[in-house]
Amino acid sequence: MPLTILRSAAGVAAVRAAACLAAAAAASFAVAAPQGSPANPLLFVTQVPVPADFATIGSVFANHRGGMQAVARGGDLWIRYPDGFLRNLTQEAGYGNAGRQGANAIAVRDPAVAFAGDKAVFSMLVGAPTAQYQVGQWYWQLYEVAGLGRGQPVSITRVAGQPADFNNVEPAYASDGGLVFASDRPRDGRRHLYPQLDEYESTPSTSGLWKLAPDGRLTLLQHAPSGSFGPLVDSYGRIVFTRWDHLQTDQQAETDADAEQGGGASVYGTFDYASEAASAARGPRAPEPYPEPLTAVAGSAVNGHRFNFFFPWQINQDGSGEETLNHVGRHELHSYFARSFTGDAALGDFIAQTSGRANPNPVENLLQLAEDPTQPGRYYAIDAPEFYTHAAGQLVSIRAAPDANADDLVVTYHAPRSAAELHDSAPPAFPGRYRDPLPLSDGALVAVWTGQWQLAGNTGTREHPASNYTFRLQRLALGAGTATPVEALTPGLVKSVSYWDPDVLVSYDGPLWELSPVEVRAREVPAATAEPALAAAEAQVFAEAGVDPARFRAFLRERGLGVLVGRNVTARDDADRQQPYDLRVPGGVQTVGGAGTPRDIVWMQFFQADLLRGMGGTVQPRDGRRVLARPLHEPAALSFMPPAPAGAPTGAVKIAADGSVAALVPAQRAMSWQSTAADGAAVVRERYWISVQPGEIRACDGCHGVNRANQAGAPAAQNAPAALRDLLLWWRDHADEVFADGFD
Repeated sequence: MPLTILRSAAGVAAVRAAACLAAAAAASFAVAAPQGSPANPLLFVTQVPVPADFATIGSVFANHRGGMQAVARGGDLWIRYPDGFLRNLTQEAGYGNAGRQGANAIAVRDPAVAFAGDKAVFSMLVGAPTAQYQVGQWYWQLYEVAGLGRGQPVSITRVAGQPADFNNVEPAYASDGGLVFASDRPRDGRRHLYPQLDEYESTPSTSGLWKLAPDGRLTLLQHAPSGSFGPLVDSYGRIVFTRWDHLQTDQQAETDADAEQGGGASVYGTFDYASEAASAARGPRAPEPYPEPLTAVAGSAVNGHRFNFFFPWQINQDGSGEETLNHVGRHELHSYFARSFTGDAALGDFIAQTSGRANPNPVENLLQLAEDPTQPGRYYAIDAPEFYTHAAGQLVSIRAAPDANADDLVVTYHAPRSAAELHDSAPPAFPGRYRDPLPLSDGALVAVWTGQWQLAGNTGTREHPASNYTFRLQRLALGAGTATPVEALTPGLVKSVSYWDPDVLVSYDGPLWELSPVEVRAREVPAATAEPALAAAEAQVFAEAGVDPARFRAFLRERGLGVLVGRNVTARDDADRQQPYDLRVPGGVQTVGGAGTPRDIVWMQFFQADLLRGMGGTVQPRDGRRVLARPLHEPAALSFMPPAPAGAPTGAVKIAADGSVAALVPAQRAMSWQSTAADGAAVVRERYWISVQPGEIRACDGCHGVNRANQAGAPAAQNAPAALRDLLLWWRDHADEVFADGFD
């Protein structure tokens, strides 16, 4: 068969004015506004249903791909006015069409309204095969739409300066007018590393959140090895988003190893590149030193470690201060997880019902976050399974203003728990499933809703697909634990399309999914958050060392470095009894929360997320790489720290007598770490990846920072960290010696 390679153009050619006027006439119609109609216009998108729910447009993860089987063409950007009048904005502007999908075909997603309420940004991809067997490469790109007022001419313009040959999705406006968005551009832009593969299914993932500044500068705000989703700038100026937390060893590699040990062939063809270089040698899988294995190793007394959650996170608008929202975590949100060491009688499995925590309502995931404009700091979200429901599930909310302590955060269920669960038969009083919650400024609540309880699937054929999920925009009434659909906000939008997928001609004629509603209104621009000034403890250390913090930060920025500081890593939050919490620095500080014998911790070993794991075999590997945790080896970081003492594990620094640690680390690369005994055996492992910005000095009180009290009942550590003092003194005295051309 002949094979033609297509490549999308940067945009659609200018459409003649007469054609636009004709399209506008055909793309708008009046509908009787239902009682209680939203007071402001709503932007939303339509999508030709895609029944499959793995790495497709409606999926929880890997939903950013542009291939024909991932996202059907034929959707549009719509606006609905308070009187029910509907306009198809993309059609008015000359984008997209019904019928056969080809060069002008589009798919649309993720509108977000500017603070002034006069324009919006959204993602759109343009193009589809024009003949059978044509294989294309189409990318989601950011576009701005203006002319949202009734009767105003619409204009749609591609955003300049964005990564052109990558998928840019889920944009939001920053306080300075720039754009924050998720992208699958590799963290440093090197094309041979594309795409980054997630840590679970090794599917293409976004690499994190990016910012396109008004002056065109592109910045990676945070590096996410398994993807970040749905950023918003909240009323406090924080960037709040969902991140896939999946710091675990490679399950595909474990499957391959099991098959090979049993005499079978490798299933996934996992292998390792020797480095991130394009020319790196391809070789056998190396042992994964961090974290602990997925499955417990016989005789190790260590539990297997599987980690798979979509948690809410926050960063400042300059990318600094990455942490879970208000430092909330598994202890506040989940119902159960196991201890790390099976043979340590002082440790116990976490059981929410007996933990004494404030939150009575566990959740697994918090997706599609939306802040309530009438109650700042209250965030609606969806707890949905990672598969089989097109990211639809239970409607919940959580109050997490910046001054709220994680110990006090409580999840509210706005629908029965059955909405978040998978079922073999229809559950009693099933409430339906929810997506894309939208609390409105008039106090109403809108969401995407379906009554479907079954697993997502194709009730038609490949040639004539039919999804058993029908997503409609609904106004909801919040009752006693149930958000009840009151009325649909459209009469139902239908379209007849056909497209090559590329082997089969697919035809669809029926209702479209209605997704991603946002309210068109002006909002106050929040002050942009940024890295705060040094806390008193760290400022004292800089003063004592005679080092100017501004000069030191400039040095770090020039070399793409940041600093991680822990004041007392023997201290842990009092809720965490699943990893060792009776800890001691030999000859130094100890923090004891139980009756057990304290464990000595001597080193803090740092790991960086390197894109090294390949898939598909060394001969013809798949595109892309998965991260592996490798001990800190960034030359620029190691060159400006005191030489590692004898006996130090690779990538480790000595824990000071006061329990403090300090290390230079590569910026804009995910990092993790573990405290170890003198022989390098792990004691306490970090459970998340964290990245810092160039020049950032990130100081935490301990290991698993303290919400209110540590394991001994004391507040968060405030000591001036001796390890930071030692680092600064060495840097001050040796920086000139490292580079022959000196330091200024």
